[in-house]
Amino acid sequence: MAIKKGPTKGSGGKHRNKLKGYGPTPKAEDRVYHKAYKAKKAVERRLRSDPRLAARRRVDKFASADTSDLVFGRNSVLEALRVGVPSSTLYILSRIEHDDRTREIVKIAGANGLHMMEADRLEMDRIARSGNHQGVILKVEPYQYSSLHELVERAEKKAKAMEAANSAAARLAARPLFIALDGVTDPQNLGAVIRSAAAFGANGVILPERRSASVNAAAWKVSAGAAAHMPVARVVNLTKAIEGLKERNYYVVGLDGGGDKLVGETGFETDPLVVVLGSEGSGLSRLVREACDAIAGIPISSTVESLNASVAAGISLYAVANARRKAGEAAK
Repeated sequence: MAIKKGPTKGSGGKHRNKLKGYGPTPKAEDRVYHKAYKAKKAVERRLRSDPRLAARRRVDKFASADTSDLVFGRNSVLEALRVGVPSSTLYILSRIEHDDRTREIVKIAGANGLHMMEADRLEMDRIARSGNHQGVILKVEPYQYSSLHELVERAEKKAKAMEAANSAAARLAARPLFIALDGVTDPQNLGAVIRSAAAFGANGVILPERRSASVNAAAWKVSAGAAAHMPVARVVNLTKAIEGLKERNYYVVGLDGGGDKLVGETGFETDPLVVVLGSEGSGLSRLVREACDAIAGIPISSTVESLNASVAAGISLYAVANARRKAGEAAK
């Protein structure tokens, strides 16, 4: 039997779209003309008007998952505002019972042009992630770090300008002095170190980007305002930063309980200097320790294993300042 060639009968797919269905029937609540749709919209309107949900939406708009940029509690907020912690927003509980502290908080915030917002108890609890805010929460602005290059250029420019001074003590006091922290993760310790650095005339604080505290609200508060005028630099690799400073004729003294010299007696105090502190638990890391020109210790009682990092920083910076003062007096 011969097979006939040529097109066969049928549409050949020409009208295929006509044969397609319209899919499953939409749910009643999704059909705009159905009463179930109108009922669903009415429920949504009621939910949007619920003051508790409205408060939650406002909080989600202004609150962040990280509370490290928040200061809360009447004493803490007042302290932060008094020392000039850069801030953006003050949240205050609606219908709060004012006292002398809250009145001063509102006065300082208004004078500084802060954005002030009233919030109910639910909002305040969600913003602070806690109920211990005492009706006031302060949101601080991110700290503006300097680059290490900026710190070094500024310090060397100052030292060069002081070389023309007639006083040997003034020239020695102006020699660059930095303090670097290796593995100090407590922001309160960092704030205390910044305060000591400002007190003893250091030119800046150097931090590694990883495994280190940052200048947040807690550090700002402990620094008692010193963070406003003490520059802090963050570096990717602390060891490489130290080696770069050594190439610019800086000397590096690391603090460690097993040091073979005493702080203030290393012989490098009158030179451009970097003092490096390790964490209270593990001390200096191996690579940072190897990069130091000398390891110095602080003589303490055998009943105490180690000193807090901020305490050690204060003692070592005082020892450097005292050594420079004595050298200046001897040069008269």
